[in-house]
Amino acid sequence: MKLAGRLDHIEPFYVMECAKAAIELSRTAACDPAQGGRPMIFLNIGEPDFTAPPLVQQAARECLERGSTQYTQATGLPALRERLSRWYAERFQVSVAPERIVITAGASAALQLACLALVERGDEVLMPDPSYPCNRHFVAAADGVARLLPASPEHRFQPDAATVQSAWTAATRGVLLASPSNPTGTSIAFDEMGRIVQAVRERGGFTMVDEIYLGLSFDDAFGHTALAHGDDVISINSFSKYFSMTGWRLGWLVLPPELVAPIERLAQNLYICPSSLAQQAALACFEPASIAEFERRRAEFRARRDFLVPALDSMGLRVPVMPDGAFYAWADCSAHADSSWDFCFRLMREAQVAITPGRDFGPHAADRYIRLSYASSMAHLQDAVRRLQQLLSP
Repeated sequence: MKLAGRLDHIEPFYVMECAKAAIELSRTAACDPAQGGRPMIFLNIGEPDFTAPPLVQQAARECLERGSTQYTQATGLPALRERLSRWYAERFQVSVAPERIVITAGASAALQLACLALVERGDEVLMPDPSYPCNRHFVAAADGVARLLPASPEHRFQPDAATVQSAWTAATRGVLLASPSNPTGTSIAFDEMGRIVQAVRERGGFTMVDEIYLGLSFDDAFGHTALAHGDDVISINSFSKYFSMTGWRLGWLVLPPELVAPIERLAQNLYICPSSLAQQAALACFEPASIAEFERRRAEFRARRDFLVPALDSMGLRVPVMPDGAFYAWADCSAHADSSWDFCFRLMREAQVAITPGRDFGPHAADRYIRLSYASSMAHLQDAVRRLQQLLSP
């Protein structure tokens, strides 16, 4: 069977390939407690160990009991769009009209819709290296070209306006940023984001910002939505991370008013509507008890970061930029290995700790960096650190 040529530009998702290897290794005697082994500790996947809070689960049960599972509008439940609008006003002091919010089947669907609406064959989209691999693959799926801009620790692994300006060509259509970023957990400073938006605006392009970790910001200097810089900014967000609803597959877009109708047309044809059950349950995310629980969890993620990063630094896995959000540490393993890929497989085999090599996130310094997720419990992090110290101590 002949495959479409666009697949040639979409690489394997190495995070998941490594996860499969870790799961397979976890079945060996070394990871079998019954045979004296240690269970694998998984610090490779960015999924919170917290699940949806009680009120969300209760709302889902009530929805099922009522039989309220019919299609919604392609743009989502009006009540949920209105509640998100209030959330932006309350949390970020930004006015976002409900009509500009489109509920999607996860942030992945949001990115797909936005790329399909804006990117044509051969269009270049600028994004940082390192960055989340699926973001560049959404561009490729729309027959565009993801042009990666190497980003250094000196710039918090993020592009700045000067870099965007110098990289812009006649083929460039826009930028796709992430703040906070996966894999680095670093954000773009508010004023610098404003300069990037203005530089792109002057060139007639689009600014698309992946903000799915925005709720999990730990530093008051960051944690600001790019939407504050104008109604032409496109924001992608999700209920998966801050709201702990990963498997519910629910996200949203905030769009310029003129883009809402085209996105709605695409959504109607691609998936009809997001999950009705997930949307109705998500309304309970904004109850005071739920918000209090999310904030407790955010504090827990910060405590995990504050434990893990110094521990990594102490064993020669230097984290050059302290993450200000999300739940990832981007660590330099070059003191221990020339290949982050080989190093991660060594840790899986010898320490039974699963970590993600840098290969997934772009070619720039990929052999130098590894990503650790502190979405696991503090007990698991402490155990993982002990194992790594035993293995890596001189």
